Amino acid sequence: MNKKLGKSHFSFNRQERSGIFFLLFIIVFIQLLYFFAKAYYVPIDKHSLQVDHEVQLQLEELKKQAALQDTIKPFPFNPNFITDYKGYALGMTPVEIDRLHRFREKGRFVNSAIEFQELTLISDSLLKEIAPFFKFPKWTQESRGKPIKKKTKVVASSYSYQDINLASPDDLRLIKGVGEVLSQRIVKFRDRLGGFITEEQLYHVYGLERQVVKKILEKYKVLSTPEVQKININSATASDIAKLVYINKVLAKEIVRYREENRLIHSFDELTKIENFPTEKIAVIQLYLALK
Repeated sequence: MNKKLGKSHFSFNRQERSGIFFLLFIIVFIQLLYFFAKAYYVPIDKHSLQVDHEVQLQLEELKKQAALQDTIKPFPFNPNFITDYKGYALGMTPVEIDRLHRFREKGRFVNSAIEFQELTLISDSLLKEIAPFFKFPKWTQESRGKPIKKKTKVVASSYSYQDINLASPDDLRLIKGVGEVLSQRIVKFRDRLGGFITEEQLYHVYGLERQVVKKILEKYKVLSTPEVQKININSATASDIAKLVYINKVLAKEIVRYREENRLIHSFDELTKIENFPTEKIAVIQLYLALK
């Protein structure tokens, strides 16, 4: 009787044995899944994510440098030759720029920041911002310390000035300090330029001392401005650029190389970034150049 009872409890048919086996398989699978999940589980520590302040400072510095690259870096310039683009970049209005251009069309120049403001009527705040970058020819600044009486005398005698573009070597030799060599050199330099555009160019004649230039300018001025065939520095070859008196072949090649590396030259101030460029003459040189 007991044997039958035990046998009835522990004997299973084929279907029941399959069910028990499947149940055991599920239990084992769940145990294995739990084991592997526990073995590879990495607990998230809320303190494990920390900001690297040193790296963060480096990133901020890189952001500042990138922002500075998008701004226009000011260089010393003669405000008499401000272009529309340059004036806009400086913060001038179209009306203020037009006042300057109309003044320059008459062949006249401003020689100080105050004169520039009186002409263009820019605000005091803008003048304070851009005036430190104004660069006027040295001879205009030297003359500003002279007594008013002497300045008035020069204006009164301005009608007796002769045209420096028409002066012959013999005429120039009449000026004290100008001999045969210098007179020939002045005329040769003038002819290579196609004529002087501004009196400032007399200071560019090799060997001509400043005091002698001042004596010449007491008698001669640029009364007839020559027509200038401007050189497009964004399309001209190095040979064409080198035709300008102020630029030699080596510098012309550097200008072309800079242009190709930067695709285009957008402002004349960019030329001052080129090595060995005569930055002190940029105001005059740009009169012979065009950007497009």
